[in-house]
Amino acid sequence: MALHGAQARAQRRRVRLQVGLLLLAACAPPAGPESAIELRGSSMGTTYSIVLASLPKGLAADTLHAEIRGILEAANDQMSTYRASSELSRFNASSSTDWFRVSEGTRTVVAEALRISRLSGGAFDVTVGPVVDLWGFGAAGPSAVAPTRERIDAALREIGYASLHVRSSPPAIRKERPELRVDLSGIAKGFAVDRIARHLEGAGIRNFLVELGGELRAHGSSPREDPWRVAIEKPSPQGTAIQQVIRLENRALATSGDYRRYRVENGARYSHIIDPRTGSPVSHALASVSVVDASAMRADALATALMVLGPAEGLRVAERDGLAVLFLVKRGERFAEVSTPEFERYRLE
Repeated sequence: MALHGAQARAQRRRVRLQVGLLLLAACAPPAGPESAIELRGSSMGTTYSIVLASLPKGLAADTLHAEIRGILEAANDQMSTYRASSELSRFNASSSTDWFRVSEGTRTVVAEALRISRLSGGAFDVTVGPVVDLWGFGAAGPSAVAPTRERIDAALREIGYASLHVRSSPPAIRKERPELRVDLSGIAKGFAVDRIARHLEGAGIRNFLVELGGELRAHGSSPREDPWRVAIEKPSPQGTAIQQVIRLENRALATSGDYRRYRVENGARYSHIIDPRTGSPVSHALASVSVVDASAMRADALATALMVLGPAEGLRVAERDGLAVLFLVKRGERFAEVSTPEFERYRLE
């Protein structure tokens, strides 16, 4: 079952673990009897890959994989907009403006989403679904023509993160307006990555790399006993070339870009990334944003927020808050790299 409530974000291209190249170049196991273990599958509308340098004695790979699938299934039960029985679907379907009890997981994700919304001045907004649908990038499918300003303004009146509230004890969320609906696809996969990483650590596994839908989190060392190396994709619709390879150690990486999901109408290019503040697709020269952070959930949401903000405003926010970010900015047929000082420590020398 897909977690995504909008095809736009479901189609969002991010950093990919370059299995064919990077597992050979950076994750190859050392000489000896032990080899890296990789667990693969599908969940939350995407695929996942978990590479373990080794397993503790007494822990079977099949048992561990079943536990990981349980974590992903729980996330779907909490936050999928494709499951009518999920907490989030029932909240969206409700017309009540009273507190709605949710799991601690859902509360955590909504609270972080609201924090990133405030930090970005509304560039990240988990209630933006009606505007995404209006532009033809949502679950309803493509639109034949761009919407009028009147229709955009009407859709904007249906959204707004300021109308969404969260409570810690007991965990609950509340909407001020009955029509408000929430889509956590821009942050929930990062949350699931963090939960898997926490579970692996609890099982005594110290060296691993978790990837879910392009969101990554690395811990410890690769099987080669050096930091994990992961690739940031070149923003090209033609292929999966590598722009940059970085080292990750006890950090997460998330990337957002607009170079694969867009449409052209009467010579105008419309990105699938919608600015919740204006109700229109972004039109700046920023092609992708990659964020390194201790939390995959936080990196996931920040990458989207900074992608909406654009190269100038996004860089100001990233520098203001000391974020480790790489911006890839279109310069004709090439891409210029703009990064914060915090990002530089992760580049391979």
